Amino acid sequence: MKTRYLLTVLSGVALLSAATSCNDWLKEEAPGTTNLNDFFTSGTTAIQTANACYTPLAWEYNTTYFPEWFIGDVASDDALKGGQNTTDMADAYDIENFKTNPNNGLLLDFYRAQYQGIARCNLALQQVPAVEPDETMTQERKDCLLGEVHFMRAYYYFRLVRIFGGVPYVDFVIDSSNEWQQPRATADEVYQKIIDDLLIAEPLLWNKSKYADEDLGRVTKGAAQAMLLKVYLYMHDYENAYKWGKTFMEQQYNTGEYSLCLNYPDNFTLAGENGPESVFEIQYMEDPTSDYGEGFGFTRGTFTTVLTRSRALSLQGVEGWGFNHPTQDLYDEFEQGDPRRDWTIYAPTAEEIASNPEYTYLGSYYSNFKTAFYENGAYYILTHATRSPLNYRLIRLSDVMLMYAEAAVHQSDTGTATAMLNNVRSRVGMPAYGSYQVQSDWEMPADGDGSDLLRAICHERRVELAMEGHRWFDLCRWGIVYDVMDKDKGSYGSHESAEARAEMASFIEGKNELFPIPAEEINLNPMEQNPGY
Repeated sequence: MKTRYLLTVLSGVALLSAATSCNDWLKEEAPGTTNLNDFFTSGTTAIQTANACYTPLAWEYNTTYFPEWFIGDVASDDALKGGQNTTDMADAYDIENFKTNPNNGLLLDFYRAQYQGIARCNLALQQVPAVEPDETMTQERKDCLLGEVHFMRAYYYFRLVRIFGGVPYVDFVIDSSNEWQQPRATADEVYQKIIDDLLIAEPLLWNKSKYADEDLGRVTKGAAQAMLLKVYLYMHDYENAYKWGKTFMEQQYNTGEYSLCLNYPDNFTLAGENGPESVFEIQYMEDPTSDYGEGFGFTRGTFTTVLTRSRALSLQGVEGWGFNHPTQDLYDEFEQGDPRRDWTIYAPTAEEIASNPEYTYLGSYYSNFKTAFYENGAYYILTHATRSPLNYRLIRLSDVMLMYAEAAVHQSDTGTATAMLNNVRSRVGMPAYGSYQVQSDWEMPADGDGSDLLRAICHERRVELAMEGHRWFDLCRWGIVYDVMDKDKGSYGSHESAEARAEMASFIEGKNELFPIPAEEINLNPMEQNPGY
């Protein structure tokens, strides 16, 4: 059962007790004023406040749609923007073709949603420690709640730093306009703060098996260990990444907390939510009475299903909007006989293409199948025109295994790296490393005797995690994003249709690895813009 997070409305709390600097002559609070300390008096309040820290992670719409895969997939060689045409979501078109400017609405909404989450975490970390345990919250549960909140703050900052680089780092409640403008931290400083939060969270959190069924979906000790592995990889600190990968395998995998699903597609079904392979996922629920145009918390369902379903399903009454359109380059990356390809990408027949032009976007016919919500032999019929209850998987065990394999290569432990790689491949019946030819036109930077193994691991990440929002960020942290994505130097464009190639702009090295800080945020909080913007 997925966790139903409560959206705690703290509007009264956010309006903290009346400012005294201009009103010292007042001797008493005005009637109806809520004192912050009076609000945080029970375990129930503490739990609800921690729950509220999760909510912005699920937001995907405000003035435009902004799921993270619009960057993780669409900016990469895995996907074209899709949609009805090139003008459908122009902000995503600009991201896809390296034409982004600081007025991009998708980036602005994404940026602000993460800071909404951070603000909720800062409030919880300020107030919950002082709440006394009671019949609704033991001391152990309180400690775990604080671990959850530290993790969530780290995760929001992680989402920001790998898109924008350094950002303003705020770890306190801003309750005065005098504190609104904060300096921009460097990327290295933000990454270190993320590590600090995760190191606090890890010993406080519970293992997945300790949670009751109704609480599945909360942050676990395994999630914190997986994130420590991941963040250290982004910092190129392979020693610590290897350490946390080993810790996860010993304390989580070897003890049965997590296991690979026997059937790969079970990871992307309603029945498989919070399953044995799930380390962390965004929780959604059926929302048939939701709004039709308000964002930032006005829904509990996901837009991703309808956004990514093919536009050509109208005969079944389950059509989507056709975004996140898989590329030919991604389709060709799968080895012959790899069952993951057909569970990731739908390739229509020539007859289907001829009978329905909605399959085609810029000369490409493929559609995203992995997030189209197909199970039990049919597409799920949504109870709301745009909302879906399907959770979005952020960290799976196979992802952790491949990250650990990557760290192991860098630590010259090729035995562990090969074992992790083969675990992922054997689950889907693919041959062991050494008995197949890696199908990639790009090369990893040389890494001693392990370079070919490293390239095999990177190939495996692409096909195992395809269309799950990882690819762009992997290319950037591997340092090969220019080599892969430049339309003249890379192989990406050469595989696509003439129509798609005509839309591509050149990748500018030293600029396009990051996206611009939104102009509206710089107007509110003056800071240096990223290079080239």
